[in-house]
Amino acid sequence: MRREADVLPSPPGGGAGGEGRPGTAPRVADLMREAAARLQAALGLERREARLEAQILIARGLGVERSWLIAHDRDTLSPAQTVAIEALLARRAGGEPVAYILGEREFYGRVFRVTPDVLIPRPETELLVEAALDRLPPERPARVLDLGTGSGCIAISLALERPRAEVSALDASAQALAVARDNARRLGADQITWILSDWYADLSVKNFDMIVGNPPYITSGNEHLRRGDLLGEPVGALVSGYDGLDAIRAIIVGAPARLVQGGWLLIEHGFDQKDSCQTLLRQAGFTRVTALTDLSGVERLSIGRFSGLGAEP
Repeated sequence: MRREADVLPSPPGGGAGGEGRPGTAPRVADLMREAAARLQAALGLERREARLEAQILIARGLGVERSWLIAHDRDTLSPAQTVAIEALLARRAGGEPVAYILGEREFYGRVFRVTPDVLIPRPETELLVEAALDRLPPERPARVLDLGTGSGCIAISLALERPRAEVSALDASAQALAVARDNARRLGADQITWILSDWYADLSVKNFDMIVGNPPYITSGNEHLRRGDLLGEPVGALVSGYDGLDAIRAIIVGAPARLVQGGWLLIEHGFDQKDSCQTLLRQAGFTRVTALTDLSGVERLSIGRFSGLGAEP
């Protein structure tokens, strides 16, 4: 969001037409180019990604929109502006995720506050929200449970898109729940019940029409944990045992006791976990088991409907 009061004036002689001579204040264009090269070298980013991140951080440091940078690329920057931008770039070059530096991430058309206590919302998880909404008729009340809510992005999105739904959201982290509650307050989602619980352990409510979850599903020791944003995110929100399925097993096995007959379970999983997840669903008495593919072509989401009749043959 642009805040005019945050834009510091250019020094005398600055503005359009500055040549960026040695010893003079840097121009916006020069800083964008140098920052992108720095992030690319430090983090191994693709050129386009490094350029985008540089623009995002420079815009935040100046308190302007990214489009302003393009329109004012020949403007020069004051020392105070340069210092503010450098602080942000240094954090990113050190490996801190952009979302944590900004303190926010957009998800399903809304901006959510994020901190290192919560997983950064991913675009891929919007598939889970879409699939849930497809199974929640707007005119019909429903009870929905979001497991491992983190920032609250799934629960809040569902609550706002389906105002008649009664949404409960739980997390084992009190710090994560504090972030989720704050997001709900800011976004006006007031029909959510927040529960501190390790999965179902402290959940007294039953008879949900739908359970959704984006649990940890990365295998312990996975090399990707040492790369990119995963380096800065809470390990407990990422890793789930030697095969990455500990949380998924707990969720699926415990779901029948909390679902009404005909209730839905929607669970996000890793790119190679569909078969294991769907086997668990069928063993737990779920039917109409299917998988949905995200925009990258990855089978990202498995869905089942609880029959109440025991395991499928």
